[in-house]
Amino acid sequence: MAEAQSGAPGAKGSQVKIEFKTGDMVVYPTHGVGTVQGIDNMDVAGLSLQVITVTFEENRMTLRVPVNKATSAGLRKLASPAVVKQALDTLRGRARIKRTMWSRRAQEYEAKINSGDPIAISEVVRDLFRNAGQPDQSFSERQIYEQALDRLASEFAAIEKTDKPTAIERLITHMRSAEKGGAKPVVEEEDEEE
Repeated sequence: MAEAQSGAPGAKGSQVKIEFKTGDMVVYPTHGVGTVQGIDNMDVAGLSLQVITVTFEENRMTLRVPVNKATSAGLRKLASPAVVKQALDTLRGRARIKRTMWSRRAQEYEAKINSGDPIAISEVVRDLFRNAGQPDQSFSERQIYEQALDRLASEFAAIEKTDKPTAIERLITHMRSAEKGGAKPVVEEEDEEE
């Protein structure tokens, strides 16, 4: 792992470890999977700042994350095999649906998606997954489901070195194989907050 000057005022030679190198596939919580293009120095407001340049091919977007803020911003490497297994186990679990208004559940689902955590995203996909025998989803429910499935499939595709449509197909097949037992969703009562 390379080490670099933090570039922060008053840092006086403190070192910040850089966990990423050019070509690494990484996940940024709100944008999904991207590729590290390099670690560069930028002048911002008269200060020299070291940044990790990440490109997101699907969105045609480039993001520059300060090295000393990468961890707090949630930039991370692709999920480990243990996390992938836990996410897949989560997908096969029983849906847990709270008895709250849809708008509140939607906010919770969005927060889980934007956390970038594959296990939390798997929970959203699992809870909103519908097969042909279940009632249709609302438009917003379908949008959130597709966003979560897309984000999860992007990371799985990068890990398995395949394309996203193939990853989506595998995830859906994985969830359908768990449905064969006919398990009904668990409806949870809303916790009272003070």
